Formats: sequence, C-alpha cells, structure tokens
Amino acid sequence: MYIDQYFDGLRAILDTIRRDQDERIRTAGGIVAEAIAAGGIVHIFGSGHSHMIAEEAFYRAGGLAAVNPILDERLIFLRGVLESTRAERETGVAATLLERETVLAKDAAVVASNSGINAAPVEMALEMKLRGVRVIAITNIRQSRDSAPRHTSGKRLFEIADVAIDTCVPPGDAVVEINGTGRAAGPASTVAGAAILNAMMLEAAAALAARGQPAPLFPSANLPDTTEEMLADLLRPYKTRVRYIDVK
Repeated sequence: MYIDQYFDGLRAILDTIRRDQDERIRTAGGIVAEAIAAGGIVHIFGSGHSHMIAEEAFYRAGGLAAVNPILDERLIFLRGVLESTRAERETGVAATLLERETVLAKDAAVVASNSGINAAPVEMALEMKLRGVRVIAITNIRQSRDSAPRHTSGKRLFEIADVAIDTCVPPGDAVVEINGTGRAAGPASTVAGAAILNAMMLEAAAALAARGQPAPLFPSANLPDTTEEMLADLLRPYKTRVRYIDVK
C-alpha cells in the first residue's frame, strides 16, 4: 500500500512539473545552451541533499560535459550531518567556495535548494549574479514563500534567480503519511530535482544542435564502444575550469 502511494505521489509530482514548469525548464535550457555556445560552463551548487543535483549533472551518461559541480566537504556530510546543517545556514560559505572557482559572465549557474531559505544557496545565487552570471533555481516555491529566509539579505532563492523552477513537492518533502507515526516518509525532492535538471540539460543539448553546434554529451562509460580517450576528449576543453577533471 505504502509503495503504491509513494510511486503515485512521485508520478503526480512529475506530471505537475511537466504541466506547470514546462516553459521555465525550456527557458533554463536556453540559458545553458547560450552559455555553452559562448564558450562558458554551467556551475551547479546545492547544499544538504540538494548537493546530489550538482553530482547528478557531472560526468553523467547522457549529460553535458561543460559542467562544474561546486562541492564542499562540510556541505555533503563528510564532516558530519549536523555540521552540514550548520554550514548551509552560515553566511560566507558560498563566497569562500567561489574564491577557488573561475566564474565568468558568459557562464550559467544552477542553484538547487528545496527549501530555498538557507544562507549558502541564497548567497551562492547572489554571488553569481554579482559576477554577471544568469542563475537558474531548482526550489520548492510554495514552501519557500511560507518560510522565513535565513540570509542577511532577507531574500529567498526563488526571489533572486533569473528562472526559478518549482519542484512541486509538498512542504516537508515527504509524500506518504505513515499510520501511527504522526510523520510522513518517502522524500520526493531529489527525484523531482534530478528530473528537472536532466530535462533542462536535454533542452540545452537540443538547442545547441539546432544552432549547428554539437552538444558535448557523454556516452555511458560502461558501453562496449566507449573508450577512456573518448571521455577524455569530451572533458579536455573544460579541464582549466573544472577542478575534478583529471585529464592531460
């Protein structure tokens, strides 16, 4: 019963995203395509579980090579889960992270935060805007609107972004009420965020192809015909911009 409720809940959320966020996803895909066509890259940042959205976009079969995930040990649980919560609420974290990155005005940025209220993602969006970069937010607009911002600007993520795409998940994220617990289970924001991200990148790849510019798309590294040199060739143009690329 609960499994059915969970998958039904996910299906309803994805259907809502497809219906209500279609135009915003297409617009975001256009921003990504313009950045790549201009020789830029796409910076992707998320705190808490939203850091998985940055990882989902990077070095991904069927994904674009021009992606820079902005990751930090404090924000991805490697220094402890409560430390991660503290870090995402701390002003100055995003600005410090950007000191190690090369961010150009021709780039694009995706900032993922389901709550959209914590200091780190809000600051990341503000810092990107200061650098002339267009910002795409993946966030829960209803929950964010109903919550107090935690950044000194008084802003929420959706209020800063050039395009804010709604995850359309219920407040609190979980979609299934468990009898006798008084709590819900079955989180949905990662599924929703990954679907939004991949739809956006798909739109970007199609837009690049329409311009006559081949999209730098990864094949699966685990297909028989994919060689390491093929993967290295896709990565090489971005090795000076992305710290995790280890090609010569």
